[in-house]
Amino acid sequence: MQPEQIVMRSDDARRPALLAAGWVVTSRSWAAELAAARASIDELSVLTERGRCAGIVREIVDDDLGSVLALDSATLADYPGGVATQHVALTPSTARATATRRGFGVIDDDGRVLAVTYLDVEGVRAETDFTVVAADHRGRGLGTAVKAASVLTLARDGVEVFRTGGAAENAAILRANLRLGYVVDEEWLTLSGPDAPRS
Repeated sequence: MQPEQIVMRSDDARRPALLAAGWVVTSRSWAAELAAARASIDELSVLTERGRCAGIVREIVDDDLGSVLALDSATLADYPGGVATQHVALTPSTARATATRRGFGVIDDDGRVLAVTYLDVEGVRAETDFTVVAADHRGRGLGTAVKAASVLTLARDGVEVFRTGGAAENAAILRANLRLGYVVDEEWLTLSGPDAPRS
């Protein structure tokens, strides 16, 4: 993040003074939570099943890493929202699924990963790192399917609280998360200083 930008919650007490001083809101993002106890297993199962129109919905394994890295590279420029929601390119190490970093994907018959979501798990909490769908397969519910699969699997493994978020302008991922049962509980703002270049 550049020094002339600040990311803060929308209710941050510094906001009015910064806006009065000429700072400008350049992007908005949100965060949401899902309690496993409130999740609808039936709805999550239906949403997971829809991903099977394109391939197998399952956890990422080491044999998938090449395809995961290719998808990540092809979609790096597709994340909206600026510094608050930017995605850091995967490496072979960060793409590898572990007990505390779980990945779920839709994989077609040729072994191509069409959609993937990664979550970082700490005890009974899981935080979505990112979710992405190949450009030629968007609009088919694949992103929703991998997120639904992640909640179903991790809830069975003892995760009780799920956190996620995204850019305000990404209406599709917000709709997907609301469908999964997430409840938006935070709004975040990125402010650029008076002399910062506007994009």
